Amino acid sequence: MFNSRPSYGRRPSNGGYRPAGNFQKRNRFMPKSLDSRMYIAAATPVTEQEAIIRHAFTDFDFHPQVHTNLVARGMVTPTQIQDQALEHALAGKDLIGLADTGTGKTATFALPIIQKLLANPHETCLIVAPTRELAVQIRDEIRGLAQNLPIYSCVLIGGSDIRRQLEDLRRRPHIYIGTPGRLRDLYNRRALNLEFTRTVVLDEVDRMLDMGFIKEITELMGFLPKERQTLLFSATLDQKVEDIARRFLTNPLKISVKNAATSHNVDQNIIRTHGNKMEVLTDLLRKQEFKKVLVFGRTKFGVEKISVTLQKAGFPADAIHGDKRQNQRENVLRKFKTNQISILIATDVAARGIDVKDISHVINYDEPGTFEDYTHRVGRTGRAGKTGVAITFVE
Repeated sequence: MFNSRPSYGRRPSNGGYRPAGNFQKRNRFMPKSLDSRMYIAAATPVTEQEAIIRHAFTDFDFHPQVHTNLVARGMVTPTQIQDQALEHALAGKDLIGLADTGTGKTATFALPIIQKLLANPHETCLIVAPTRELAVQIRDEIRGLAQNLPIYSCVLIGGSDIRRQLEDLRRRPHIYIGTPGRLRDLYNRRALNLEFTRTVVLDEVDRMLDMGFIKEITELMGFLPKERQTLLFSATLDQKVEDIARRFLTNPLKISVKNAATSHNVDQNIIRTHGNKMEVLTDLLRKQEFKKVLVFGRTKFGVEKISVTLQKAGFPADAIHGDKRQNQRENVLRKFKTNQISILIATDVAARGIDVKDISHVINYDEPGTFEDYTHRVGRTGRAGKTGVAITFVE
């Protein structure tokens, strides 16, 4: 007799083995299981007194309009990475910046870029990011910091109309922000002119290398003038990142404000499921404390299935993944940021591209493939000094 109850991807409790005659292959998308003890940690928030900040933004000789824009955005005291790196970046030095996610890295390179372009308006700047979402996020941050200033930027990413991007380039923007593949494509089309690029930012380098962009990065750096300032930012510093820094930076200053492998401000725990993951998820989401939730799934199909199931159950949810057009992904993120929806389901493509400071919970519906992926997922909550919660479903 068939069981009519949905299985939601139920696996046998004996780790995937079934007796002869009922053998089932392991799902090829299933990563090797990590030790579930890695997902358990109590929050130990770092107090403000432990982070010594030596500057205020008023200490830096920014353009008066930049100071006005900082005040309008409520930015009075720099974060740790801003406090330690701004002075050196403004002086034109090459930098390696190591910091946890959500620590203000974008403003750390955006403010010196704005200042440099105001002094040298004929120059251009190139910012390379691993994901479309992060590129758009950087563009929005720069627009806010450069409001009412004659500085123009454009986003050059895959998944968007290349004709529109070609039109943007004809307007001769000062700042090019893009993903490696699309930037290389536009350069090879002779649409992207890097002749006057004197500043390059490689953001989230570890993620770009994980995504296999080493060839594209190497080619892009070869297109740039020798005389330039290079700013490299990464959440981790492994051998691959060090190789990139050694090849493309000149006497770089390394600034690290890394606190720990995962955020101090996040309570991390597991829930053991037995083929009833969707039931567990909906039970959690009905609780009042789950105010703004980011749910991670492993595959595009799985993420879409979770989203549709939650919507049918009446939850204000939507999803972003690689099969959605870029404008759809941006629209979903905008709804999540403005609280039109309170539940966002995403693949790991969003782990570095979401900058929402009030996410109360991260739920790993599917376990991450690596502990580094876990770190970046968890880093979406517990931001701006708040305490967050991360829950991982373990079968």
